[in-house]
Formats: sequence, structure tokens, C-alpha cells
Amino acid sequence: MAMAIPPMLSVVVPMYHEADGLDVFFGRVVPVLESITADWEIICVNDGSRDSTADGVRGWHARDKRIKLISLSRNFGKETALTAGLYHARGQAVVPIDADLQDPPELIVEMVEQWRAGFKVVLATRRLRSEDSFLKRHTALMFYRVMGKVSHTEIPKNTGDFRLMDHVVVEAIRRMQERTRFMKGLLSWVGYPTTQVFYDRPERAVGESKFNFFSLWKLALDGIFSFTTIPLKVWTYVGAGISLLSFIYAIFLILRTLLSGSDVPGYASLMVAVLFMGGIQLMSLGVLGEYIGRIYRETKRRPLYLIDEALGVEVYYPDA
Repeated sequence: MAMAIPPMLSVVVPMYHEADGLDVFFGRVVPVLESITADWEIICVNDGSRDSTADGVRGWHARDKRIKLISLSRNFGKETALTAGLYHARGQAVVPIDADLQDPPELIVEMVEQWRAGFKVVLATRRLRSEDSFLKRHTALMFYRVMGKVSHTEIPKNTGDFRLMDHVVVEAIRRMQERTRFMKGLLSWVGYPTTQVFYDRPERAVGESKFNFFSLWKLALDGIFSFTTIPLKVWTYVGAGISLLSFIYAIFLILRTLLSGSDVPGYASLMVAVLFMGGIQLMSLGVLGEYIGRIYRETKRRPLYLIDEALGVEVYYPDA
């Protein structure tokens, strides 16, 4: 049997409770893709939604077979849903995009132009973050600064998952088997000739963001612990510094005792020293535990995701 010819363009859309916005989303994305080529596909990854997201995508699939559905068995998280979409995308170029239309689909036209000019990766970068809250803007800025200092992988600022990737890049990402998925880091790690297109990000078309402060905090920790061992190394220097201070203080106490005689140590100073050292030890154990926990998840070798339903795609598991 002859193998199916891969489409020119694949669009991967992680979805979680997006039923209300599906018509608006497809109403904007499909005309944009048609203006580029008739040879496209949209891979919708339903990440365990409890609303009618899957039903809505089924309806669009009935109208156009190029709109395809992968329903995961439960909510695995956006990073894993995006991974599942990339594993099933067959296009010569692949574009991950959010269903809330904060990533303007019209930008895909310019991205394809840059791809045809020879770039393997075309990043969509926000000019400003004015639509974000004060806290989110400044915590994002702090995260990018920290990652820039501690990681050898440069993660572009103000750039999310919205980008165009050549099939060579996507194939490289498919070879990565990590269970803890920080996709911004993985997408940046592969390298390849890269350029940027800039845009102003609008408000969500429908619904509310599924991310809160704690989920963003967890994502930031995943990024830091997945792409650097600096948090482990820093405690070596902290321990060496405390040991040096302790040695200096011991010499001070010996000299003071020789010169002035002994005195009774104070309870307060003793408790401060004990609590300080206890806090340092617990913090270092916490950092160590983060890495051990990730090692534990990797060694179990569980599947990245499980698929409950697939329309228009052949089910594929990375470990198969």
C-alpha cells in the first residue's frame, strides 16, 4: 500500500474546556490556512475536557476531514497534550497554537513566508505584555532572567509555544522522552536556523485562562529543574561559606576565651544558629528532592499520554 503524502501544514491545538469558542476558532483559522494552501490539517488534542469540546470537534470533523481529533483519557496537562499533537502531526511544517485566539492565526501567513525563505523555526514574539496583570508581567520577566543566568539553553523572551517548526525540528522533538515536559525549553533546545515575527497579543476571544498562579509557579519550577543543575551546585557553595564562617567564629571564641575568660553562651544566639542551620538543611533537601522526584518519574517509564478516541489520525505512542 502506498504511503499517504504528508500535508504541507499541520496546526496543533491543545484544548481544555474550549467548547464555547470552537466555532469562533475554526471560523478564523480555516480561512487563513486556505489562503496558504489547501493541503493542511488541524490536530485538536482534547486534554480530558469535561464539557462538550470533543463533541464540537467531532462536528467540525464531519464537515471537514482535515480537522482531526485526539481525545486523551484524562487531563494530562497542556505540555503533554502539545506533545501528543506533535507526535501525530504529519505536516512538512507544524504550528502549535492556543484555541483562545490570543495567538493570532493570521500570523501563520508571515511565518510560512519565513519558513519558505529557509528558516527551520519561526518564533511568534510578543512586542509587549500589556494584556497581562502586573504580577504576571514581572514574574515572567524574573523567570526569563533566572533562566538566562542558570541555563545553557536560551529561551526566547515573550515567546510561547506559538511558532512554526519544520518537520526536521518536530522529528528532533519527538526523540525526546522526558516525562516532565517543559515545552518552551524543549522547543528551544533543538536549535536550527531561527527567526522571529512580532505581534501584539489580544485578549482571549472566549472563556478564561486555565492557568493560575500555582500552575504557572509549577511550570516555572519544571523549567528550572529540567534545564539546569545550578540549584544542586549552589548548596555546595552555601555549605562552604557557612563552614568558613563557622571556622572564623570558632577562632574568635577561642581568642576571646584566652583573653577574657569563659562566659555562659546565650540561649538566643544558640537557637538562632540551630534554626538557621536547620532551615538551610531543609532547603537543600527540598532542592535535592525535586531532582530525585523527577528521576523517580523518569524511571517508571509510564506512557506520556493515553488516547481514548482518535478521528482522522492513526494512534501513535512514543514508546511503541
